[in-house]
Amino acid sequence: MNARRVRAGLRGWGGVGAMAVACALALVFALVLTRTGAPADDAGRSVAHAAPARVDEECADPEKQTLSPSRADGATIEAIKNRRGEKRKLIVGVDQNSYHWGYRDPNGGESGRLEGFDIDLVHRIAEDILGDPDAVQFKAIPTDQRIPAIQAGRVDMVVRTMTINCTRLEEVAFSAPYFRTGQQVLAPRSSPVEGYDGTLADRRICTAAGSTAYAKLEEDKKAGRLPESADIRTTVPNQLDCLVRLQLGEVDAVVTDGALAASQAAQDPTVRLKGEAFTTEYYGVAMKKDADDLVRRVNQILVEFRADPEDGWQASYDRWLSDTLGEDSSKSEPPAPVYARGN
Repeated sequence: MNARRVRAGLRGWGGVGAMAVACALALVFALVLTRTGAPADDAGRSVAHAAPARVDEECADPEKQTLSPSRADGATIEAIKNRRGEKRKLIVGVDQNSYHWGYRDPNGGESGRLEGFDIDLVHRIAEDILGDPDAVQFKAIPTDQRIPAIQAGRVDMVVRTMTINCTRLEEVAFSAPYFRTGQQVLAPRSSPVEGYDGTLADRRICTAAGSTAYAKLEEDKKAGRLPESADIRTTVPNQLDCLVRLQLGEVDAVVTDGALAASQAAQDPTVRLKGEAFTTEYYGVAMKKDADDLVRRVNQILVEFRADPEDGWQASYDRWLSDTLGEDSSKSEPPAPVYARGN
C-alpha cells in the first residue's frame, strides 16, 4: 500500500503564523460549502443541520449500532465503481489542519498531499474498493459540515475524527469504531485551570460548532455539573481555530477530544492538557444511512486493517500518534467490535 511512503518524524507547523494560515484555509472551505448547499436559517446564516433528532432510548451503546462486515458489493459500491475516468474515485470528507490526523505539512513533503492517521485509513479503504490507494478525491470540510456533506451526497463518507453518538446515528450511519478517545481540557501551561472542574468558573471555553464537546458542555451546564459562570459561547467552524483563539488570548481554555488536544499541545509547547479525559468516545467512519453495503464493506476493511501487522492500525499509530499519545496504544485502540445489526 502507498501509505508506506508516508514519512515519519514530521515536525510541528512552526507556531501561530502557520496555524493562522491553516485556519484561514479552513474558513474558505467553510464558505465554499455554505454556498454549495449547506442549509441556512431565516437570517441566512449557515447551520450544521436541524435540531438534534430524537435519540432512540435503546441506543445505550452507539459504538455497537452498526452492521456486520461483508465484502459483497451493493448499489452504493457499484455506483462508486461505475464512475468514469478521472471521476472514478472515492469521495471522502476529511480535515486538512488536524496535526497528525489529516493535515498538510507546510515544512516539506509532496506538494498538497494530505497525511495523517485518518488519511492512512482513507487510502486503505480506496485500495480495497477501487484497487488503488490514491483513487481518492479529498474534500476538506469543517466540523459542523460533516453531516450535511454526507446527507447532501457531496461525499461518500467522512473520515474526520468523528465521534459516534446516538444523536448522529439518527442522521448518518457509522462503521465500527476505529479509535478510542475522550473529551479533555487544553489550556496554557501557566493557567490556573486544572481540568474539567470548578477551575473553569469565569473562564471562556472554546469548542467546535457541531462537536460532541459543545454538546457535553451545554448538557453539563444545564445539569449543574459545569460552573454556571463558565462561558461556552465561543464556537468555531474547525477545532484548530480554538487553538488560535487560545494563543491570541481570546479564550481561556479549549475542550476537545484528547487525541486532537495532544496533537495541538505538540504544536504549541505553551499549552498542555489539563486533567484527565472525562468521557469515553469512539471515532467512526460516517456514511449515508441507506448505504448498508458500504457500511459493511468498511467494517470488513477495519477488521483487516486492525489485523495487519505490517501496514495496519498499529503501524499507522506508531507513525503518526506515538509521539503525542505515547508508545502504548492500548488506551487508544477500540475494543473488539460488536455488531448489533448483524443481518
